[in-house]
This record gives sequence, C-alpha cells and structure tokens, in this order.
Amino acid sequence: MKVNYMVAVAASALMFSSCVSSKKFKKSQAEYALLQTRYQTLEGNLTDCNNQKTGLQNEIAGLNKRVEDLNKENELIRQNYTATLQQLENLSVISKQQAESIKQSLQNIGAKDAYIQTLQQQMAHKDSLNMALVMNLKGAIGNINDEDINIKVDKGVVYIDISDKLLFKSGSYTITDRAKEVLGKVALVLKNQPDIEFMVEGHTDNVPYKGNGVLVDNWDLSVKRATTVVRLLQKEYGMDPMKMAAAGRGEYHPVDANDTKEGKAVNRRTRIVILPQLDQFFKLLEPNQGK
Repeated sequence: MKVNYMVAVAASALMFSSCVSSKKFKKSQAEYALLQTRYQTLEGNLTDCNNQKTGLQNEIAGLNKRVEDLNKENELIRQNYTATLQQLENLSVISKQQAESIKQSLQNIGAKDAYIQTLQQQMAHKDSLNMALVMNLKGAIGNINDEDINIKVDKGVVYIDISDKLLFKSGSYTITDRAKEVLGKVALVLKNQPDIEFMVEGHTDNVPYKGNGVLVDNWDLSVKRATTVVRLLQKEYGMDPMKMAAAGRGEYHPVDANDTKEGKAVNRRTRIVILPQLDQFFKLLEPNQGK
C-alpha cells in the first residue's frame, strides 16, 4: 500500500514537471514569433529608409546641378552687364545728333517690325477665310464626283472647276438643268460673301470648233460659255453683276495634255476664280504704313 502511494506521488511529480516545460516552450514560441514579426517590420523600415535616402541623394544631386546652372546664368548676366556698361560708356561720347539718329533708327525698325506683323496677320486671316469658303462650297454642293467639280486653293486663290459635261452639251453653250442646280448652290454661298469678286473663265480642248452660226472657233465658244454662266448667276440667282467678270481662255490654258481622251475631258471646263482683293492689300503697302 505504501509502495503504491509512493508511485502515485512520483507520477504526479513527473506530470507536473512535464506540464511546466510545455508551457515554457509555448511561451518561448510566442516570444520568438513576436520577435520575428518585429524583425520583419524593422527590416521593412530599413528598406524604406534606404529608398528615402536614395531619393534624397537624387534630389540633392538635382539641386546641386540647378545651383551650378544658376551660377553659370549669373556669370553670363554679369558678363552682359559689364558689356552693356562698356557700350553705354562708348555711347556717352557720341554727339547729340548721333544719339538722335540712333533713336530714329530704332523707331523705324520697330515700325517696320509692326508693319511686317500686320502683313502676316492679314495673310493668315485671308488664308483662313479662303479655307472657310472652300469648306462652305463643298458642303453646299454635296456629293459630286471630283471629275465633275473640283474646289481648291492654290497660292491664296480659290478655284472652282466645273466640267463642261456637267454644264453644257458638246459644242454648245446652252446650259443644262443639272448645271443650274449646281450653280445655284455655288451662288448661295457666294452671295453670303458680299465683298467677294470673281471671274468666270471658259476653257476648251484643242479640237477645232465645227459648229455653225455666230461662233467661229474655240475662243468664241469659251467666251460664250463664260458669259452664259455669268448671265445665269445674275438673272436667276441675283448675283451682283459688278462683282463678276467673264473671260474666254479657249484651248490655251490646259491643265492636262490634249493627246488623250481623259486629258481633253479635263481641259473642257468652266472655272470660277475668286479674285483676291488687291485694293485692301495695296492699302497695307501705302508709304505711311511702312515708315
């Protein structure tokens, strides 16, 4: 009985000792995990600090470069200042008449610069108006084949080329109904530009005119076609006759070779030329503008 009691006591002591060791182990594990987390946090902080350090070093390098550039600029300013002082010293010895002459020359240069800028602005404005006119014409006319009507700007002048197959029958100066529709759309746009003046030019190919009546040759045919268009614009669409002119070019201003069927077709055309307003341009060239 006594032996059993001793065994029980020993077993209990052993179990107590084992329990205490297990708790310490788990506590140690928890402390280790905490330390590991703390280590990782500190390691991350160290990385951030290193990155910030690199960024600051780059910023410092940039500031040093800026300081160096500013020092160079300051040196250039100092040199220019010294040169300016020297020039002023030299000018101080010129006569009053020479000083007045220099002043007048500077004023003339300024006036001419302003004059040139005015011309450039006027030319840019004119180009903008021409492009707006072209866009309005194309929008009004709509989808017509390029071979029948072509609107373009060349060297600051707006041209409207209309093929004769759209306007007239072969060898005739009687205008077609389809042509009246197209010319009516052109007139609508041009009437909205009251300051515009234009010339209607008749053109033919080099095939000799073989008609009968009052017409003798391609000269006559081209002129008659131009006057027919001008007359239509005046009488049916209310265009101001003082803003229009008619001319016949015959076969002598081709835009393509007359040795092919296609070339002849291109050359048979009526051209509306929007005339540049030279009077306004010449006003800019008056003597009091450039002096």
